[in-house]
Amino acid sequence: MTADAAAPGAPRWRERLLVALAVLTSALLLWLATGQPVMALAYAGGVGCLAIALDLALRQREPVETADFAPPDWSVTHAAIERGEDATAIIDRAGRLTCANAHFAECFGIGAAPPRLALDSAQNEALEDAARAAWRDGQAVIEQIHAGSREWRLEISRAGRGQDFLIWRFAPVMRRDALDEVVAHVCGKVGKALGREGIQVVAVAPDGRIHAANALFAARALGDADADVAGSDFVGYFSADEQERIFYAREGNRGASVRMLHVPIADPDAVATGTAAADPAQTASLFLLIDNEGGVGDTRTGIPQIEALLSRLPLGLAMTDRDGRFLFANKAFLRAAGHDESGPPPYPSDLVIREDKGALADAVRRFAQGSGGAGDVAVRLRAAPEDPVSLSLAGVRGLGEGAVILSLKDSSEETRLKREIAQATKMQAVGQLAGGVAHDFNNVLTAIIGYCDLMLMRHTPGDSDYDDIQQIRANSNRAASLTRQLLAFSRQQTLRPEVLQLPDVVAEISTLLKRLLGEKIQLDVTHDRGLGLVRADPVQLEQVLLNLAVNARDAMTGTGNGASGGIPATKGGGVLRLKTKKVTAADVRAMKSEILPIGDYTALIVEDTGHGIPPAQIGKIFEPFFTTKEKGKGTGLGLSTVYGIVKQSGGFIFAESEVGKGTRFSIYFPVHVPDAADVAEAAAAASAAKLPARRKQWSGGGRLLLVEDEDTVRAVAERALVRQGYEVTTASDGEDGLEALGRAISAGEEFDLVVSDVVMPSMDGPAMAREIRNLRPDLPVLFMSGYAEEQLRREIDIPGMYFLAKPFSVTQICTAVEDVLKAR
Repeated sequence: MTADAAAPGAPRWRERLLVALAVLTSALLLWLATGQPVMALAYAGGVGCLAIALDLALRQREPVETADFAPPDWSVTHAAIERGEDATAIIDRAGRLTCANAHFAECFGIGAAPPRLALDSAQNEALEDAARAAWRDGQAVIEQIHAGSREWRLEISRAGRGQDFLIWRFAPVMRRDALDEVVAHVCGKVGKALGREGIQVVAVAPDGRIHAANALFAARALGDADADVAGSDFVGYFSADEQERIFYAREGNRGASVRMLHVPIADPDAVATGTAAADPAQTASLFLLIDNEGGVGDTRTGIPQIEALLSRLPLGLAMTDRDGRFLFANKAFLRAAGHDESGPPPYPSDLVIREDKGALADAVRRFAQGSGGAGDVAVRLRAAPEDPVSLSLAGVRGLGEGAVILSLKDSSEETRLKREIAQATKMQAVGQLAGGVAHDFNNVLTAIIGYCDLMLMRHTPGDSDYDDIQQIRANSNRAASLTRQLLAFSRQQTLRPEVLQLPDVVAEISTLLKRLLGEKIQLDVTHDRGLGLVRADPVQLEQVLLNLAVNARDAMTGTGNGASGGIPATKGGGVLRLKTKKVTAADVRAMKSEILPIGDYTALIVEDTGHGIPPAQIGKIFEPFFTTKEKGKGTGLGLSTVYGIVKQSGGFIFAESEVGKGTRFSIYFPVHVPDAADVAEAAAAASAAKLPARRKQWSGGGRLLLVEDEDTVRAVAERALVRQGYEVTTASDGEDGLEALGRAISAGEEFDLVVSDVVMPSMDGPAMAREIRNLRPDLPVLFMSGYAEEQLRREIDIPGMYFLAKPFSVTQICTAVEDVLKAR
């Protein structure tokens, strides 16, 4: 803007000043010339009056300048935004609703201004983020907003002289079903164009009823081009001869046989999102019928009509000539093939990897030269070489240059589900293997620990062998902790679940975590309000937090690579965040997770600021013995143990990571609603804690039947119990145990307790116990096993059953036997 423009009156004042100077100068000269001042003064006054009159006259003729703006008139604004289907609202800097059209009021109401609308918390949070972006950047867009049964696209723009207003435009998203589009084309101009070329087109429902057909089909099927075939049975219009050729039933064998090209009608976008029908039998179909004997019309003009139809359909379709070259391919085909939609390559084989080029080229050539038919070939696309897809081919006749029609199905969702199922199957198989290995190791460790205990009874501190035996026992206990981790991963460990609040568990372990993390790492703990109760083992939950905290510490401080996936961790420390969060069923529904069932959850989130996990490794972190730490610094069982504990507790765990920013573990536990059984159990436990237990008086000693298939474990248990004064009868399996019991009954003797392993050859422990109960219903059974007590109690429904976990020490088995006998 120039200075003159800024002050338009400045040139006028300069002109007036020059005129005044000229008048005074001329009056002064007149005075000097005549020597009469009165005459000079009269002259100056007259000229001045004339100048003033002239200036006033000119000023009245000038245009009146108006202001560049006017006060806002919201009625005009309201009239401007009232048109159209958009729901529009305007808010000011203070977040107040200043104007809204009737459509906005009808759909969202005017009780609250955006972004505070009657939506779920996740969507309102997205609206607030978009509002902040619009104030900052001038505009923002959200592609999908769900309000009730409607879907919207939101555009936010900043406006006003001072940029003090936000305009919210909610545009309704109209989705048209793929079948509706096909029916519209079949009944419209495309169907008529194909009919002129002798091609009959029919859209058929999954139950075989006709949705729509072009006039040529009606003429061939009923003899009347104007007949309405909608709702009739498609198959009923045809018959077949002995050579399996297909004819119209009305024409019989006198007419021309026809060949059918079948295309399932499934929206590729719906298939990608998992909303399309998975069963082909539940999907509508499009049939193109072509006469085998020709009579299709001018074949040179057939291709443009076919292309006009196929290019508009949301199905992946293409056509090649007899030499295998692409004639055309619609956008859906190119999109499914991962190719640039500007146009197809010269040959279909250009879309696949090198190993599949030959097979695809041979298939296209075979269908182009044959007598027709259809088939599928599995290929791997260059855009996604790891995931095979199914490419359907159909040979056609009577379409001029057209010889083969290709249909590409978007199977990315199916491939993803197969990968997840394979991963779950692998994890289950590895879990079963880990559980079996842990069981066998527990037997070996029971023998080692038992013999160490027996040897320590004969040695005292200071003996030359005492320290060596203690060292063997300590290492055996370390091995036992590894087997417990294997059982945790295989979900076969012993859990003692309680109804608890997650913040209580976090509070119990926070002090230990602070010492574990050190001074370089800050521990940040936050809790949501209104958290639901969960049912889990608090000791195992503490183990979960410890394992995740150790990995996070290693990733942030460089103690070991930890969760950083081989990326060097920063030496400067970081922040470990522990959060408990309330997750409602609506939140789960908004997540659109196919793994997490819809329901209410209490989430435990562990997040660090380390270097993250590379995408290639994040899918393997829960597998046993997979570790990113240096050799000798990790067993690879930490996260697999976490996974097993969470899954055995009925929860779900997810890992998210971004290289350079950190890792986030989200654990979801179902909210537990106490029932009558839980209340009764809690009341019984409280009563038992207040009143002293009443047990039958036990004076020590007794006859025991010990059944164990492992010789070393049986020998250790027998020696330990004999040393405690028990009379022990041993058996190597269930059948031997029953025979020993039968001999005792025949001799008039009684056993006070049966101590038995669970897994044994021939007859296992539970089967033996059931047979024993038929003979002695009141005889208690103490089971020894390396598997989980909770799992055994579910599988073995025997009253009076007790449990002793392997590996156990001499003291532990003696104490367990004594407790059972005291409780009789």
